[in-house]
Parts: sequence; structure tokens; C-alpha cells
Amino acid sequence: MEDAKCEEVFRANKIDVVIHMAAQVSVITSIANPMQDSESNVLGLVHMLSLSKKYNIAKFIYASSAAVYGVKTELPIAENASCSPISPYGISKWVGESYCSKWKELYGLQTQGFRFSNVYGPRQDALGEGGVVSIFMNRVLTGQPLHIHGDGSQTRDFIYVEDVADAIYRSSYAQLTGVYNLSTGIETSVNTLVESMYHVRDLKQEQVVYVDKRPGDIERSVLDNTKIKRDLDWTPMYTVEEGIQRTYTYFEQEMTKKEAAASIAVEPSAFTTTSLHLFKRLMPYAENLLAFALTAWLTLSQQYGAYGAIDVKLFYITIMGNLYGNRQSVLAVVLSIGLYIYQKILDGRELISLLYDTDFFFQIAIYLFIGLVVGYSIDRKNAQIQNQEQKIQELEGRYEFLNGVYNEVREVKDELQLRILKSGDSYGKIYSITKELESLEPEHVFNATVNVVRSIMSVPNVSIYTVNRSRTFLRLVAHSSKNDTQAPKSLKVEQHEFITTVLRDGKVFINKDLSDGAPLMCAPIYYHDQIAAVVAIDGLSFEKFSLYHQNLLKITTDLVSSALSKAFAYIEATENQRYVAGTSLLRYEAFQNILKTKRLAKEQHQTPYLLLRASKKDMILAEHADLIDGMLRETDYTGLDAENRLVILLSNTSMEDANHVLQRFAEKGISLRVVEEEL
Repeated sequence: MEDAKCEEVFRANKIDVVIHMAAQVSVITSIANPMQDSESNVLGLVHMLSLSKKYNIAKFIYASSAAVYGVKTELPIAENASCSPISPYGISKWVGESYCSKWKELYGLQTQGFRFSNVYGPRQDALGEGGVVSIFMNRVLTGQPLHIHGDGSQTRDFIYVEDVADAIYRSSYAQLTGVYNLSTGIETSVNTLVESMYHVRDLKQEQVVYVDKRPGDIERSVLDNTKIKRDLDWTPMYTVEEGIQRTYTYFEQEMTKKEAAASIAVEPSAFTTTSLHLFKRLMPYAENLLAFALTAWLTLSQQYGAYGAIDVKLFYITIMGNLYGNRQSVLAVVLSIGLYIYQKILDGRELISLLYDTDFFFQIAIYLFIGLVVGYSIDRKNAQIQNQEQKIQELEGRYEFLNGVYNEVREVKDELQLRILKSGDSYGKIYSITKELESLEPEHVFNATVNVVRSIMSVPNVSIYTVNRSRTFLRLVAHSSKNDTQAPKSLKVEQHEFITTVLRDGKVFINKDLSDGAPLMCAPIYYHDQIAAVVAIDGLSFEKFSLYHQNLLKITTDLVSSALSKAFAYIEATENQRYVAGTSLLRYEAFQNILKTKRLAKEQHQTPYLLLRASKKDMILAEHADLIDGMLRETDYTGLDAENRLVILLSNTSMEDANHVLQRFAEKGISLRVVEEEL
């Protein structure tokens, strides 16, 4: 229905998103009074849609219900299932969905609806099917038996209210439209619900009473939440057991508060309340009359003459005005004028003669002036005080509200932190896993990255490629595969669109089209603000194609980038101790460190490598260093063995590849052979 107050809210505020949750939610009421149901759920919705269009609202989120589906045998129920509601409530929600869809079509208003399953949680009343939880809570806390209709095997899809709030909040800034199921996707029987309450409260078996089944009750109900989980990157956080525990805690605290308040405050009777109110209203008049009586006595007393020309009536008027304001000061003026006239009559003056006496009117004017000025001043001061008190009350109310919100947010934050630390793929556990990256050898960092990414992302296939200096090729430096599938040893950038995208955008790539020849996810690793390597993963399950896992991979590669930067910085700082002077040949100790990492990679991930050693001991290395570098890949290493002979480590190389390398070196007059034994 139209409501001027609603439009005033729209007019007075800059609103981006409207979340319309107001509705008549009782199925029984909808059957008994369908007119009321349609006025609230249909006309009320249309009014809010019209205001949203009028005031250019960006998005309109509204509450629908699983009641639009009616009775279904195929479970879980997906959004594309036919709608055949069996109650006026379900019909009104279905009609509301049509209105929202039409508003999007006609006016471009972005609308999104949620078909809620059975929502429960704190502050819930006993209306709706989800109200069974609050009904049970009230009965448990008051010691009443739980009545279960039927044998308790009937199932519902119970979802905790904080999960609902989380989904609505996410939707408020997501570019989603249409209708979505909002549920856990899990069937929970009423018996299971009662069992959850056994864990939070010691229930006796006799407290559960099974009564006759209600006609028309649906046996099973559960909604498919695949669509909302995929499109919104949302998943319910609370199990039924956890939700029941939190709901019980709330109801228990509320009952404790009510009992404490009842024990302190005694409700006054209606007669007592009326009497007190009447007494407060008459009290100022009684005090005014009492003060007037004292004033009259002082004025008319024989002893008064001793005080000369003091006019006690002015004191009386001033005091009444100061105490009670304008109303009592005016009454005091009227009474004082009457007393003054009475004085004059006692002095022998006739009443008619006073009408011609200017002194008489001057005195009356003084009374009026004093009474009105004092009364008005006090009323104004009291109004200001009252206004300030009202503002203080409003501020206190806001403070209590914000403090309540703050405490709730802190509770949710603490709960989320606890869940994050406990979850298997949490950000909190990333840091413990990535301790493996703590190395000053880049090769070890690359090898450790494979283990870290596999652990965090829960994927079988991880490949690490380094980018060459010209950014034309990617060379494989580390790889793991559950099914022994070998990754390409090199990738030409221009031949792979996903590599071009990663190198150009510097962001995580997701293969949403499932294109052949591209990994499911790919992320860059940085060094000095340049992409030094690329992580590619395969074997990712469908439900992990989400923003959450995209961010998870980004955080992981950021940590790898940090570890790699430390390792490269160490290499640069120790260059003189690491290399033979004037060459790129690794000294014996440095070469051994890299060789150990390669052996570890071979043991863990079956990453092949080969060693080549020069046949001549007296080979002049300085003369051949540049020639050798030009014939090897950037992922290969040259160094010295214990006898100062040239040794070459070929990364990711088979025997067939090694033969080609041996041939190239032989053509340049350098004789090498494959080393089988340990150096």
C-alpha cells in the first residue's frame, strides 16, 4: 500500500540499493485473509518498486519464498522448476517475482529475488515454517514439551539468518539479477532438529511428544543452491548444530533479561497509573493556591504594615512563574489582581471608581508584565531543556544501537576469524604452509612453490615457468602431476593466448571457457615489478572456479613473489662468492646447493635433469664461458665440480634432448659426457 512516510525516506536520503524484506509471512493468515496478504505482499511491493523507479535506485533486492514451488517430488528443487504454489502466500510471492521481472524489462531497474528456504535464528517469532525453531526454543526454555506432528521424519532446508544476511549483503554490490534459491541445500528432519537441541540443553525423552500429522504437510523439502554459490561466490557458513547453538544462546539471554526486569519492576495497576497522572497535573495548582493563601494572609495581615510598601504579590507571581512557567504565572496574576481589588474595596473604594484610576491599571499592568515575562522565559528555558534532553535521548538511543551493531559485528568477526583459522584452505593456514618458501636459493623457492600451491589450492597438477629476458618464451622449472602427465618444457608466448593475457594484464587468468591447451588457472610471479615466472594449475574442481579461489591463488603467488625477491636479492649480494670471477660459472658450493634442489624435485615430483661434465681437466674455462652461455637455456646452470672441471646441469631434460646438446658442444670443440654418478 502507498505510504507517504516511505516516500519521505526516499526523498530525504541518497539510496543506492533497496532491500525489500517487509511482508506478510503467515500461510495461515494468507488463507484466512487473502486480501490482507495481497495488499502487503503485492501492493506493498509494487509501491516500493514505483518509488525505486522514481528515485533512480540502482538495485532492488526482494524476498520471495520456496512456497512458490508448491509440492515437488524431484529434489533438490532448482530455480528452473515449475511454480505451482498451494497457498495465497505462495501466490503473492510468485506474483511479486513477476512484477520485479517486469520492472526490469520496462524501466531497467536491476532486480534480484531470493527464494528463501526455512530461515531461523535470533529475534525470530513463531510465524512461518521456519518458526518451528523459535517455537521449540520457547518451549525448551519454559519447560514445556515439544510437539512434533507426525513421526518427525519430515525434512526442511533450514538456513541460519546470518548466512542469509551475508548473501543479501554480497548481492547488494554484485551485478546479479533474476531469482535465486537461498538455502543450505541440505535436508534436515525435525527429529535431527530436536537432536541438535539435546546438545545445547539437557532434554528428557518425555519432553518430546509426537502428535497427529497435520493434513497437507509437505514430507520433504530442500532447495538447490548451486546457482547462488556459483554466481555470488557464496556458501553457507553455519551448520544446523551451530545455528541452533547460537539461536538458543540468544533466546536464553533474552529470557534472562525479561525475568530480571520482571523481578525488579512491579507493573502498576491502571487505577494507580491514572491517579498518579492526575496527581501530577493537579499538584502545581494546589501549590499555587497554597502560595496564594500565604500571600493573601501576608497582604491582609495587620502586621504587614510594618514592612512598608513591599508588594508580596509580585514575589508570589515571580515564584510561581519560575517554578511552573507561564500557565501558573498567569493564574498567579489573576489571583493577585483579585486580591488587589479586594484590598481596594476594604480600603473603602467603590468598584466602579477603580475603572477610572490610572494607578490601579498601572499596578495591574505590572502584575501582567512580571507574570508574562517570567512565565514566558521559564517556558522557553524549559522547552530548550526538554529539547536538549530529547536530543540526548536520541543520541543515547543511537549510541545503544551503534554499540549493539558494533558488538554484533565484533562477534561475527571473531566467529569468522575462528572459522578461517579452522578451515582447511584458509588464509590463516597459508602462512604456516608457505614457511616452506623460506629459502635463499631461487631453485628451491620454485620447487617449494609447487608443494605450496598444491596444498593450498588442492590441485594435482602445478607447473612453474620462468619468463625469458625477451619475454618470448616460458621455460618449465618445476612441475608436479598426479597422473605423471608431463607439462610442456617450453611455451612460445605468441602461440598461447593465456600467456599473452597474463603477461599483459599481470592478473590471475581463469580458463572459464575451458579452452584446450590452456591451464584452468594461471597467475604471475613478480620480481622487481616485472613478471619473472608464471604458475599454472590444472585439475581444479568445478566449484572452485570462484572469486574466492582466484584470490587464494593471488595471495599465494604474492607470497611466492616475496620469497623469490629475497632469494634473488641474496644472489645479487653474494655474486662474488657465488660465481667464478669474470664468468657465469658457479663455484662448487653454489652448484652443489642447486643440485640438491634438483634432486629433491626429482624425488618429489619426478622432475628430470641431467649432468654433463667436460672431458678435459685443463680446459680454459674463462675463454669458453660466454660461448657456453649462448648455447644453453636460461633455466640451465654451469659450474665446477670438486676437481674444477666444467659441469652443466640441464633442467627438465631427457637423454634424447641431452644428445642434441652434446652434439652442439662437440661442434664447438667442447667434449662433454653424461655424468651418472654423484659429483
